[in-house]
Amino acid sequence: MILYVKVLHIIFIVTWFSGMFYIVRLYIYNTEANDKSEVEKEILQRQFNIMIKRLWLGITWPSAVLTIIFGPWMWYLYGGMDTWLMIKLCFVVGLYAYHFTLHRLYKQQIAGIFKYSSGKLRIWNEVATIFLISIVMLAVVKQGISLVYGVLGLLLFVLLLMSAIKIYKQYRQRRL
Repeated sequence: MILYVKVLHIIFIVTWFSGMFYIVRLYIYNTEANDKSEVEKEILQRQFNIMIKRLWLGITWPSAVLTIIFGPWMWYLYGGMDTWLMIKLCFVVGLYAYHFTLHRLYKQQIAGIFKYSSGKLRIWNEVATIFLISIVMLAVVKQGISLVYGVLGLLLFVLLLMSAIKIYKQYRQRRL
């Protein structure tokens, strides 16, 4: 039974992350549609809003709920609480907080409120990547990872990610 619960937990984590990665891309495209002609803007935003609703309410939210059901169930079946698991759970709490910020953005986008530029949304999209790497690293490596090296590696990754975003922004600006 434990393997079936584990498989379902992993499946819903994957679909949840997929939804979080793609929803922000849709927010970016929806925001950038504001720069189009009125006719294009109306057509694009109508279509993006349909896609956003279906992805967020049909895939991402259900996956988040099923992840939070199968995770504790798996923990119960395995039993015990190791240090690595406590740290991982802190990242999971942060991931749910991130999910709720995406829900706030969902409500704004559906209402036609665009508070953030596409550039800021691109940066916000990478937060899920940081959570993904941290959580998977902790789940796979467990006690084999040094806390100091883990934190340093994560900080280095964040620096590289932010540098890549800045370089890509410069590249896009030169192309325009």
